[in-house]
Amino acid sequence: MELTGVGVWSSQLRYSDASEAADAAAELDELGFTALWIPDVGGPVFDSVGNLLGATKRTVIATGILNLWMHSAEDVAAQYQALTDEHGDRFLLGIGVSHAPLIDSREPGRYRKPLAATASYLDALDATERPVPVGDRVLAALGPKMLQLSATRARGAHPYLVTTEHTASARTTLGAGPLLLPEQTAILTDDADEARRIGTDWLRSYLALPNYANNLLRSGFTEEDLQQVSQRVFDAIIAWGDEDAILRRVAEHHAAGADHVCVQVLTADPQEFPREQWRRLAAALPQ
Repeated sequence: MELTGVGVWSSQLRYSDASEAADAAAELDELGFTALWIPDVGGPVFDSVGNLLGATKRTVIATGILNLWMHSAEDVAAQYQALTDEHGDRFLLGIGVSHAPLIDSREPGRYRKPLAATASYLDALDATERPVPVGDRVLAALGPKMLQLSATRARGAHPYLVTTEHTASARTTLGAGPLLLPEQTAILTDDADEARRIGTDWLRSYLALPNYANNLLRSGFTEEDLQQVSQRVFDAIIAWGDEDAILRRVAEHHAAGADHVCVQVLTADPQEFPREQWRRLAAALPQ
């Protein structure tokens, strides 16, 4: 399984109508995107993975990420093996520890020691009858310790909501071998006001989560940047403009050490499949 080039990160492929998701995935496969990434906050995530694998021929299908608090290691290993037996080696299992506000809202106090919880989950995966191969899993990782765990217990890291400077730092931490697969949010508009209307509340919801906020504070942003969703933090996290502007940011990630970049396109309607925007980006990709 090779992870290079540019992929698509999409909540619509996970949570919208399954037949429309399959149709969109088939087109994304034909357009040349190398991986399709879907989120997970519980529920039948493997049904979505199977739906997308069945609709595509070449594209890797990846979880970005599978929430380790919401799925037993035994079930994950069994589902992984069933899907790879049926569809071949195109399923990349992205695993993550999620966020305290989400996990504790359902069971107060459950979210603790995220690094130890991740290592313990990997131990449980490795102890199953047919373990998920290390080469077919990556970890959601932002800080140095989780990145180091990604380098030793997985094939690499899938950082989300990060800057190109974080990509460079993460590559240094990971070293030369492990995969580095960051997400890049994008808005295809040349209108700064429109970009802010589309992206500000979306970004604010993530900045309220401690893992992302702390990572950005470590990266040199201030509490005021985060509280106000300053233009500085907006521009650092969200690439906006025309196709060339978006792909310049993708190229900056690659230059900083990313092996693959998955682009998440935002539009005014978060329920809508941004198919026209995906087509525009695909047409602008280097051949």
